[in-house]
Formats: sequence, C-alpha cells, structure tokens
Amino acid sequence: MEIKVCGMRDSDNIQSLISEVNPDWMGMIFYPKSPRYVSDEYAEELKDFPIKKVGVFVNESLDEILRKVQLFDLSAIQLHGNEGIELVKNLSKKSTCELWKVVSVASEINWEDLEGFLPYVSKFLFDTASPKHGGTGRKFDWELLKTYPFNKEFLLSGGLDEESIAEIKALQKEIPQLEGVDLNSKFEDAPGLKNIEKLKEFKHRLLFEEVN
Repeated sequence: MEIKVCGMRDSDNIQSLISEVNPDWMGMIFYPKSPRYVSDEYAEELKDFPIKKVGVFVNESLDEILRKVQLFDLSAIQLHGNEGIELVKNLSKKSTCELWKVVSVASEINWEDLEGFLPYVSKFLFDTASPKHGGTGRKFDWELLKTYPFNKEFLLSGGLDEESIAEIKALQKEIPQLEGVDLNSKFEDAPGLKNIEKLKEFKHRLLFEEVN
C-alpha cells in the first residue's frame, strides 16, 4: 500500500520525513488560501529533495500548473478543485506527470461524472468535501466506495489517523483498487509541520500489522 504525506513545506521536516519514514509520495499545496501553502520562494530548497513530489492545485490555470511542475520538479499533479475534463486532457498532452483527480465526497458519489476522466488520470483520490478543499481532519462515509465501478486505482484521504488502520485494511480487501492513503492534518504538530514519530508508527502498522 502506498503512502503519501501531504502538506509538507519545512525543509528540516522534509529531510526527517525522507530519512525516517520514506513515504512513496510527498505533497506540496499550491493553493494560496491553505495554511500549508507553498510559495515560489520555497522552490530552491525543496525541488531537489529525493522523493516523488505531488503538487496540489485548486482551480488553477494550465500555464500556472505547468510552471510549478518545472519550478518544483513535480512527479504528479493533484487537481483538488472543480477542474473539468478539458483541462485534464490538455495537461495529459503537455506534461509527463501523473495526473490525480480528487473527488470531494459529501453524501453521495456520482460515478458517471468521473467516467470522462478515465482516459487521462493516473488515479483518483477520494477526500472529504469541504469549502477549504482538504485538511478537514474528518472522514467521509467509506461505504460509498463499495460501489466503485472502475479498474483505475485510487487513494483514500480525509481524517486518516492511527485508529483508521484496521478499517483501511478491511476496505482494501473489499476494494483492491484502493492503492494507498493520503495523510495530512491528523499527523501535524502545526500546519505544514508533521510529527515524524506518528508517521513512522502509522507506516509500520499499515504495512506489517496483522488484522483479524
């Protein structure tokens, strides 16, 4: 199971994350209204860290997304707003990055709305719906995922913490397309500053703990 740690910004914290946790992905948020916002000033110190970097965007323009890809040496683009299929299609032509489309879940999921993205995205990411576009610390109803109709892999996000591990493993047994998890606010000491010990413990238990 893959692990993405999102909302990273502090270079010392990132160094500890890589050396002690070594997640599959590290997310940086390029949404100016986020308390974890990463501005261009961080590029010089963050772009060369040896980890696959995901840029998180909310209703951003094509040109700006591509500029950030180059500036921060991104491996994946996560679209966390109301981006349409046309933007995703154009990004797939102009970038070699993986494309991840976030589905913000409230009380239901309309699978037909996602079908048009299938030819262009690498995976979906399901998160709890919020006007702030993430970082809620709240789970949505995972029962809604049990009718997931696609072969496309997805990541699970939204309020995940140490208490979620057994549920996550049970869900993956039912839905093998569940490829990984996205960790953020429940593992923070402050916005943009992660608790490395908590992350280490979570990873160890997720990958190695037996669940009955």
